[in-house]
Amino acid sequence: MGHDHGITANPTAAGRHRKRLFVVVAITLAVVVIQVIGAAVSGSLALLADAGHMLSDAAGVSIALLASWIATLPASDRRTYGYQRAEVLAALANALVLIVIAVIIFIEAIRRFGTEPDVQTGIMLATAVVGAVANLVSLLVLQGGQKESLNVRGAYLEVLGDLLGSIAVIAAAIVIALTGYGQADTWASILIAVMILPRAWSLLKDVVNVLLEATPKGVDLDMVRDHILSVDGVTDVHDIHIWTITSGVPVFSAHVVVDNDALDAPGSDRILDRLCECLGSHFDTAHCTFQLEPQAHAHHERDPHT
Repeated sequence: MGHDHGITANPTAAGRHRKRLFVVVAITLAVVVIQVIGAAVSGSLALLADAGHMLSDAAGVSIALLASWIATLPASDRRTYGYQRAEVLAALANALVLIVIAVIIFIEAIRRFGTEPDVQTGIMLATAVVGAVANLVSLLVLQGGQKESLNVRGAYLEVLGDLLGSIAVIAAAIVIALTGYGQADTWASILIAVMILPRAWSLLKDVVNVLLEATPKGVDLDMVRDHILSVDGVTDVHDIHIWTITSGVPVFSAHVVVDNDALDAPGSDRILDRLCECLGSHFDTAHCTFQLEPQAHAHHERDPHT
């Protein structure tokens, strides 16, 4: 016996914040063009590294946008959850791209050691300031959705890295202008690469948890069990499964053992209603499936767990 709630037109968290992603892509691409020109004129590797990082971010957010649209395609007999997992796969691609970009920047910075780069600090500083302001605006645009969606969070983390990268470039430009130490540009490039990796790892870890159908963050399985057992007529619960289809779409299923008298009594369907209300109100899970079992059914279960 199950209880299922329908899926809305914008079922995923990223779908609800698609406009934010569009704005960020436009801002990021504009800054990439400015930074590439600035890097070419100034000779700054750090500025070019930051431009490359921002270009990868623009590509990543574009993938997130495409995935959020794909995720709205209707379910079918072959794909009963539709294409909602496309968002998670896009977040996985973003994480891997971030790692590759960090490695490339690091290798290029190492190659530059031993040389004395000629950097035009005025152009370098002005371009980096433009990038920092643009990144700050993008962060404010994404702030409202980064806690709800892995894809929006991925974009938020990438833009945050860009902001830190721009600050590093600004600091390097100031150091070169004041001291003439040209290797500050190279060190700034390495710093940008180092800042990328932890963010990429954090995003990758969350994506893997979703793909492995791990229990969502913040959900206490023992507490869920206690809430279910508190419903009148319920004597036991087992085979509890809580996982995430994509950001903002948690799913729950369980086998619930019900007292024989309560199960046979008129209005026994209210037990199912109370179970679904409990999961929806306490654990924000709208998609619930319960198998109600009489106590006599216990010997038919094979190795029940959780």
